[in-house]
Amino acid sequence: MTTTTERPDPTDERLAPGGVVNRLVARPEVGALLGALVVLVFFTVVADTFFTTGGAATWLDDSATLGIMAVAVALLMIGGEFDLSAGVMTASTALVTAILATEAGLNVWLALLVSLVFALGVGALNGWLVVRTGLPSFIVTLGTFLALQGLNLGVTRLVTGSVQVSGIRAAEGYESAGFVFASWLTIDGTSFQISILWWLGVTGLAAWVLVRTRFGNWTFAVGGSAPSARAVGVPVARTKILLFMTTAVAGWLVGSINILRFTTVQANQGIGLEFQFIIAAVIGGCLLTGGYGSVIGAAIGALIFGMARQGIVFADWNSDWFMLFLGIMLLGAVLVNNTFRRRAERVRS
Repeated sequence: MTTTTERPDPTDERLAPGGVVNRLVARPEVGALLGALVVLVFFTVVADTFFTTGGAATWLDDSATLGIMAVAVALLMIGGEFDLSAGVMTASTALVTAILATEAGLNVWLALLVSLVFALGVGALNGWLVVRTGLPSFIVTLGTFLALQGLNLGVTRLVTGSVQVSGIRAAEGYESAGFVFASWLTIDGTSFQISILWWLGVTGLAAWVLVRTRFGNWTFAVGGSAPSARAVGVPVARTKILLFMTTAVAGWLVGSINILRFTTVQANQGIGLEFQFIIAAVIGGCLLTGGYGSVIGAAIGALIFGMARQGIVFADWNSDWFMLFLGIMLLGAVLVNNTFRRRAERVRS
């Protein structure tokens, strides 16, 4: 008697839950990557100089600081929270650095350190208030946004008599700090801002933390269900506070890059940018409900932003069209993200 065992068809996707296609759809950033390719091809076709070394330097520069913030905001959104003070934080930290360096005469490096401590304090306060009061982070950080906006305008006018601070170039330590945060790299005769390297470094570090460390597991857990996470021993309060502090540090980094590059800062800078950070994270695969997303996707979402904003300029179109493009991208991203998540859940089950 001979017994034969029928071998499954390796081409049948239903019998290969670990196949390449299924692994891809389980990745939150796949939709953003496809969108980035579409945007790249589109503007390459309609604008001759878009896909050149000089063109790439322009849209990568545009994407870099947005990408740094989008990555940090994505971590916070995966943890189930929002930070509406992230945009104004970039201005607040830059103002602290500039005022201390120009008005108080501090070395730029010391001024940067003080502004970093300030950012950490604000981030910790945001997280503590959210955890302690149980209020939605939307409300808590909206209050922080308004408070920082008022402080920026009031303190700057009180100290300088105007609503801007300039002159940091003459401060001690500017040259070395500027080299670290605001220098240029020349490749084949084209200059690229060092902020692009900061963007790549922050993205790589955040991706490693999210998928390779215990803290990354905690982030997904508290975003998915804080009560369930607490029940299995996850330090929910500590995780949320650290996530808010991470967003604040990213704001400090972007603020430092901006003040050292442009050497001047307006007290009303950064207002409205918080929505761009959130949109970039959503385009990159993060859900507004938390517990799902990708920092690499958020970085790609920022890249789409930069390519679209600069692509419209390269194509000689009216920049007003960017907002229409942005709205379409946001709606499309939400639909794609939900579709990919449902498919990923079917694959895992």
